[in-house]
Amino acid sequence: MKVQGKTIVVTGAGSGMGRELTLLLLKKGARVAAVDINQDALCETASMAGDHQDRLSTHVVNITDRDAVAALPDAVIQAHGSVDGIINNAGIIHRFIKINDLEFKDIERVFNVNFWGMVNVTKAFLPHLLKRPEAHIVNTSSMGGFLPVPGQTAYGSSKAAVKLFTEGLHSELLDTNVRVSAVFPGAVATNITVNSGVVSTFEASPEQRSKIKLMTAAKAAEIIVNGIEKDKYHILVGSDAKMMNFLSRVMPERAAKMIYSQMRSLLSN
Repeated sequence: MKVQGKTIVVTGAGSGMGRELTLLLLKKGARVAAVDINQDALCETASMAGDHQDRLSTHVVNITDRDAVAALPDAVIQAHGSVDGIINNAGIIHRFIKINDLEFKDIERVFNVNFWGMVNVTKAFLPHLLKRPEAHIVNTSSMGGFLPVPGQTAYGSSKAAVKLFTEGLHSELLDTNVRVSAVFPGAVATNITVNSGVVSTFEASPEQRSKIKLMTAAKAAEIIVNGIEKDKYHILVGSDAKMMNFLSRVMPERAAKMIYSQMRSLLSN
């Protein structure tokens, strides 16, 4: 689906990939409904939109609040006249800690945002998307959704659920006008740790940081929008995501051990 002239909802639009997706979509001629729980962050995104602000609306919504999400389509349609696509980008991580030491409330919080938030938004907008000549649903999973990352097992599980939900939805909608894509970012430079409230527990050493090549959020957004316009089934963001996707298919245990060797030092003892 070409994005020019389309109305697209972006969750997590206050920072990181969500912000860059919003700005890029506006630049390419789309109308954007930017959604985030943080009003100040949304205002900052809006200020960066410059001359494109007339095609941007901002919506302060907690995507884990099903009633609030249910009211969102009407607000978007009132602002833009229609809705043609959604990008479920909002997500959080938890502390780099083993499941044995991770509290239930932290697991539930991650699933509430990463999985149920995505489900809430998808369910709210799907009836409207089915009425459009063409439409697109994009759900952001993660490289951790197909490859185990020790210390982020609950996060990875939530993103694996996003993957299977998205693939199942794709199959259900094959005979409709709605296309569906799953996004799998590798290492992207965002402030997800800050937004997740775990920045103090995820501090890599300077040596570790120097070994991790982070893709910019702007480049990630470019890859995602390009994937949308090509109706890609899977959108792999970064050479690391592409490589580990291949290795996890042909040598799953070896791939898992490779990630463990790189991440083990980040685990809380």
